[in-house]
Amino acid sequence: MDDDLDQALDAVGPRLRTLRKQRETTLARLSEATGISVSTLSRLESGSRRPTLELLLPLAKAHGVTLDELVDAPPTGDPRIHLRPVTRHGMTMLPLTRRAGGIQAYKLVLAGGSRKEPDPQTHEGYEWLYVLNGRLRLVLGEHDLVLAPGEAAEFDTRVPHWFGPADARAVEFLSLFGQQGERAHLRARPRAADARPEPGGPPTA
Repeated sequence: MDDDLDQALDAVGPRLRTLRKQRETTLARLSEATGISVSTLSRLESGSRRPTLELLLPLAKAHGVTLDELVDAPPTGDPRIHLRPVTRHGMTMLPLTRRAGGIQAYKLVLAGGSRKEPDPQTHEGYEWLYVLNGRLRLVLGEHDLVLAPGEAAEFDTRVPHWFGPADARAVEFLSLFGQQGERAHLRARPRAADARPEPGGPPTA
């Protein structure tokens, strides 16, 4: 499993270079679009820097591909959708969407005790997190927060941010990531009982 993952990550650099060449763009223009420095982009393409989630998200967005296509494209000739989890350094990420553009959804599981030292990153975009199980530590700018199950956070990813388990237990959460200005909007239709007019009150529309 680790060998397969290493091979997939090793292939990211050449794939990034190929995508950039196909789109006839430069490292400088890609840097402007993603907020990632030219030197970091160059090291990613050459394989001298290992890709991280914080770097791959804006790159997938800039190239108009999904994250699992960027990391490990499914075999050709098979029309079925393969949503494959990617595990690295105690983090397991499962893409829940495959369409390029728009808001991308992911389920992430962080092993207890992983990612102990905060290393805040910045990039273009907007992110929404929802904790399913465990407790998530979120470092966002000057804030150091702990989110419990059922709690959510949304933020501009141009603000330095980092997340990891808040304690020795694993944490499971959902992440929605979109372009700058794209936010998660939740709509709920009232239940029939809630829509009934109060006695003596006007009827509801």
